Amino acid sequence: MINAYIMQMFAPLNFLGTYWRFIRQSMVDVEQIFELLEVKEHIHEAEEPEESNITAGQIEFKNVSFTYDKKLPEEQRRIILDNVSFKVPAGQSVALVGSTGSGKSTIMRLLYRFYDIDEGEIYVDGHNIRYLAIKDLRSQIAIVPQDCVLFNDTLRYNIGYGGVRNDEMKKLLDDPDAKDALTERITPMAKRAQIHQFVQLKAKKYEELVGERGLKLSGGEKQRVAIARALLKKTAIMCFDEATSALDTETEREIQNAINEVSKGSTTVIIAHRLSTVKDCDKIIVLKHGVIVEEGPHDELVSIPNGHYRTLWEKQSDQAAREMAEKERRDREAAEYEEALQSRMQMRRSLSKKLRRGESDDEESKDMEKKGYFPPSINADSKKDQ
Repeated sequence: MINAYIMQMFAPLNFLGTYWRFIRQSMVDVEQIFELLEVKEHIHEAEEPEESNITAGQIEFKNVSFTYDKKLPEEQRRIILDNVSFKVPAGQSVALVGSTGSGKSTIMRLLYRFYDIDEGEIYVDGHNIRYLAIKDLRSQIAIVPQDCVLFNDTLRYNIGYGGVRNDEMKKLLDDPDAKDALTERITPMAKRAQIHQFVQLKAKKYEELVGERGLKLSGGEKQRVAIARALLKKTAIMCFDEATSALDTETEREIQNAINEVSKGSTTVIIAHRLSTVKDCDKIIVLKHGVIVEEGPHDELVSIPNGHYRTLWEKQSDQAAREMAEKERRDREAAEYEEALQSRMQMRRSLSKKLRRGESDDEESKDMEKKGYFPPSINADSKKDQ
């Protein structure tokens, strides 16, 4: 009786301790949420944004300088871009190349207005992006990142998400009964991105789940999904940020063909480390420590004696040649090994038959044993049978 009373008294106290921990954790979470809501935006939109009419996609940087270390004293700041100026005519392609930390990705972030520049001006179709509505600006720029973020959902939904800003597409994405209509909308873009044929090989086709962060897809397939998303956005400007850097050579070539196909008619900005992927661009801009050191088409840049681009090109060409020679050597050795293995197996079978029929003499069998065509036990067993 006493034990029952004690249990009735202490059981609620035990629950009280558990609930108190939940309450404390919830209070901490709510406090962090309010702190996040109080964070001031660093990018301020103009009070009366200009009406944007971005259709051609011409890009122009005028004397742009930028640093991430604005809060540090001026002498401690690291200048990321220093008085950078260039122009990309509508419908043309430009490549940004250079070593790590030279400012390539920063240019794309500034174009998308993730940050405001310190000095200079950025224009898109003659509009200063500082005076455009951020939503309007970003709706006209499609970005294919190096690592495409995918949802644990179907291929149909992940591709269709590229058009989420479109009201009609958003309704199709939210309506579970509109699967066929959504598939019809995304199929032309999937074909242009060269992923439709891969989808058709899947068991459930566009109903196939991609897994957490696209775990069930290869690197090339994820990049194709990202390209199809960019096409659904239907923008005047397309940006590719190291879209093929994590892929093997064969897949890289296939993705590059897809990029060349989808970028026709759009102003294209490509960031790349592998120069072989950008040699066909209309203009190549070479950055070094935040400064443009060279710009022009590929043929012009490789002809500059001791030029920075030419040096990078020769290094990568030598490396590619070495990799190709190493691959050819491995393939040749594998073929020779397979040929020797087949020859050994054939000789072993032939000699085993001779031994069992008593047609092989001791000298021949011993010679074959030394060469390893068959184990000594076969010869011994054959002699016992005789």
